[in-house]
Amino acid sequence: MKVKLIEGIEIPELKLFKRGKVRDVYECRNELLFVATDRISCFDVVLLDAIPYKGIVLTQLSSFWFDLTKDIVKNHIFSKDISDLEELASYREDLKGRSVIVKKSNPVSFECVVRGYLAGSGWKDYQKTGSVSGVKLPTGLIQAQKLPEPIFTPSTKEDTGHDMAVSFDYVKDHIGVELASKLRDLSIRLYQFAENFAAERGIIIADTKFEFGLLDDNLILIDEILTPDSSRFWPKDQYLPGKSQVSFDKQYVRDWLEATDWDKTPPAPRLPQEVIEKTSDKYLLAYKMLAGEELL
Repeated sequence: MKVKLIEGIEIPELKLFKRGKVRDVYECRNELLFVATDRISCFDVVLLDAIPYKGIVLTQLSSFWFDLTKDIVKNHIFSKDISDLEELASYREDLKGRSVIVKKSNPVSFECVVRGYLAGSGWKDYQKTGSVSGVKLPTGLIQAQKLPEPIFTPSTKEDTGHDMAVSFDYVKDHIGVELASKLRDLSIRLYQFAENFAAERGIIIADTKFEFGLLDDNLILIDEILTPDSSRFWPKDQYLPGKSQVSFDKQYVRDWLEATDWDKTPPAPRLPQEVIEKTSDKYLLAYKMLAGEELL
């Protein structure tokens, strides 16, 4: 399947609900149309270069995981089929594979990050404080080491600017003990299920983030789950703690950006074609290994 790069989509027939870093969201009858573009953001900045097939990978891999985890927690998927929506007829080719109709919910204002390994900002925090988001860890851990058990390290959810890591106590203070505890317990349960599933297919999920919403007072999964954008995927056969790992996610782009003199404020440097193509290949390979089939 050959598709063109979709960096954004304009649908005048529908009311724009939100344009995020990666997704364009439209009101569609009584639900929302989620469109995953090929935009990529790093360090909370949308880059000038898009990644081919990225939006399709995010949509299809999320749908795959939503189906697998629906017995753990319900999700926002209403319909994966837009073919019968006449108002979208002229956009079907651009929307193909990268769009889904979802239920409206009230988003919980925290990102639910679960870490099973010590990497990224968690590793940096541990080096400074011996803790990650207020969770005290054993001394002597090394980079990329598997943690004794997964930890819940939430963050604020910002539409613009940087998300901020916070403690579980901070979340409890803002949304209450009962809801905060449900978020933590569900997030860890989802991570453990996915981590075991992926390990059997040759991928380590080092960490990931979930987002939840409230629908009729019930928690449901929203946004995307367990994708190369929201997770660190490492090839199991190349895992070696004590250093930065080979990855199937956007860490490859982050590493390239970190090697430049960019100060992490817009605009970001342009990506070389090699980095764009390799990132696309990594996303497609992650899908193939997890879903067990070629996406294209």
